[in-house]
Amino acid sequence: MPSGFQSVLLLTILLAIGLVFFLRAASKDRTTVVDITSPQSPLAVLEGLSNWLEQRGWSRNGGDAERQVLRFQGQVASSQPLAILLSILGTIGSACFGLVLQQLAPQLAWWSLLPLVGLGPLAGVIYSSRAARTETLELRLLDAPAQGGSALRLRAHRDELIAIELELAESLQLASDGSLLTSPI
Repeated sequence: MPSGFQSVLLLTILLAIGLVFFLRAASKDRTTVVDITSPQSPLAVLEGLSNWLEQRGWSRNGGDAERQVLRFQGQVASSQPLAILLSILGTIGSACFGLVLQQLAPQLAWWSLLPLVGLGPLAGVIYSSRAARTETLELRLLDAPAQGGSALRLRAHRDELIAIELELAESLQLASDGSLLTSPI
């Protein structure tokens, strides 16, 4: 086997491994917990958060009065442009792998590699099925800080917590440690 084909085969296999890891990362659960405080009353903060969440499509899903927890549920959709892109990249990658195999084993007929190319669109299907899911957001009222106001613990997807921090920090006077906005991930 010529060395050029070996290096192309190695690169093609590495690209396939990269695609698998991208699919895993794209559908990974990124639930995070963050504590926030506000000088406003707990009722005003909860009402502001509830209204904002309902405007974004979240629906109330009960809670626990004893633990002072309020739950919201929302459906997260997968990105259709990303699913199409992954299908195209998977198809091109499969075709390239088929061509490399054809060069390494000339006895294989080109039509025997068509099923390999047919696996390409499977990347978009896998992404769409794993990324579309139901998310839960929990608001838990904590003991009031010594200086007054309210303290909440939010448990939700990291992107939703960042949106809350960016959009409601000013109007509800929310404060957190700011780690969501400085994290490299």
